[in-house]
Amino acid sequence: MVGRMFRIETEVDKERSRFLRSRLREGNTAASPVLRSLRGTPGEREVPLQVWALEDDDRVAGGLVGHTWATWLHVAYLWVDERHRGSGLGARLLSRAEDLAHSSRGCRAARLETWDFQAPDFYRKQGYEVVCVVPDYPPGITEYTLTKRLP
Repeated sequence: MVGRMFRIETEVDKERSRFLRSRLREGNTAASPVLRSLRGTPGEREVPLQVWALEDDDRVAGGLVGHTWATWLHVAYLWVDERHRGSGLGARLLSRAEDLAHSSRGCRAARLETWDFQAPDFYRKQGYEVVCVVPDYPPGITEYTLTKRLP
């Protein structure tokens, strides 16, 4: 085999990123009957899902940012203002997102990541189960991935 020389670059390039994603997507779709069956359906695309709790003066009291894809809800961020923590607002936001994902988008499950100092116990109380633990990510912190089957 003849060795080849390549130029290695490290800059951020959106066009190359899109190219890489499309190639991976093609390969994944070819290899997976499940992913192949999603082609051309609404479940093929990541669709943003956001739920907000606003005070009378339009200040954000809490919010959830995520997306749905392939019959899954992925919660990226859930935050409640310190003044409203312990009031059930976080549970209401999460429940509303799960309901929307299930009823409007056909999602059957949800997933999220949280750190040990954030809210793993909160999510367990909401019916989530730990499926992955990554110690020391970032250093000194444990990351949890949790999932939940939606009704």
